[in-house]
Amino acid sequence: MDWSANKALREAARDGDYGLVIRHARKAIGLTQRQLGEACGLSQSAMSRLEDRGVGTYNMNLLASAASHLGIPPNLVGLADYDRNGNSTVERREFLAGVAAIAATPAMPQHQAPPPDWDSGQAAALRVATAAFRRLDANVGSRDLTDAVQAHLRLIQRVASQAPDASHKARMAAVGSEAASLVGWLAWDMADHGSARTWYGSAIKAARTAGDPLLAAYQTGSLAQFEVEADNTAEGLRLTTRARRQLGPDLPAIAAAWLASIEAIAHATTGDERATERALRSCEQHTARVPREDPPPWPWVFSFDERKVASCRVVCGARLGRSWWKLTSSEITAALSSGHEKQRALLTLDVATGHLSTGRIDSAFALATRAVHDGVRLRSGRVVERARAFRRTYTAPTPPGIVRDFDTLLHDTYL
Repeated sequence: MDWSANKALREAARDGDYGLVIRHARKAIGLTQRQLGEACGLSQSAMSRLEDRGVGTYNMNLLASAASHLGIPPNLVGLADYDRNGNSTVERREFLAGVAAIAATPAMPQHQAPPPDWDSGQAAALRVATAAFRRLDANVGSRDLTDAVQAHLRLIQRVASQAPDASHKARMAAVGSEAASLVGWLAWDMADHGSARTWYGSAIKAARTAGDPLLAAYQTGSLAQFEVEADNTAEGLRLTTRARRQLGPDLPAIAAAWLASIEAIAHATTGDERATERALRSCEQHTARVPREDPPPWPWVFSFDERKVASCRVVCGARLGRSWWKLTSSEITAALSSGHEKQRALLTLDVATGHLSTGRIDSAFALATRAVHDGVRLRSGRVVERARAFRRTYTAPTPPGIVRDFDTLLHDTYL
């Protein structure tokens, strides 16, 4: 469609009313608010609020997603600078924003809300690109992503070195913190724990430089999550306590629910059933308070919902390995409905552990085999290492054929 012929749309773009731009484009191609909302992962009411927002600060990911679905050039929704005719005036910015807009078409329909003072310049464009890489991580091997993400981080560092004032430097520090955390996550998935810990530490330092308490708490919680998974549970619990203190009474529901889930898994890892149940109840209570229609606050990309609580219960059940631990089929189904393939493979191994604890050897190793195949396809060292740990829990002197086949699969797995 020739958007240059739509005078009302281009006037809205020049005024910075990007919600009105989306409305004009949506009507021009014959979509309802509900249809566009479903494509972007929003409810009809949330899409209505986006279109009625007027001139102001917008969620860059939502704009990128809506523009992609509608076929609007990125500069018409503020993802690049433009002159009074709607043409780009800063080629470098347009390049960054345009690439980010294309890459930010979501693999899954969840979005994040930006800090209230982000503009449509370099920092915002780079942040959208980071979010796109984070979504790609769900279905792309870490070894295939890590070089691109590290190059992206170097670009952030170069742009940050040219920041004209303290305000821009703080924004770029926040962008760099998110990207460094992603590099740490990828290193973790590749089973490179030393590098992961280093990158998470860098992300925390950058968040402090940015002066953003929520970002600092998020990165501290991310390191806590890593330490718990690395069996450093005492350190993980100490870090979750620090993350809470960083936010104090301003702790949003999504942060409280997420930190409680980390604590539940930490307590389950140490075999503390009571503490695990307390943390799970806290997680459920805070999850019930998480807004459903609005995008999660940055730096969260995905919301914390009942499916995440079910996943946490599955992990805790596997860690406790107690016969009293019962999971409903609906909880298991919810946990395994994750669109994040690496996370789903890990959860499948936890479900397999539950089957193994009740003597269902064939179903346990069938699930574990499926998880390993997914881990190999995604080249996830974390999945494969978890599978090896699962295998060590079964110690029968004469294993059946399905276990021997699983041993052969692990033996032949090289990432």
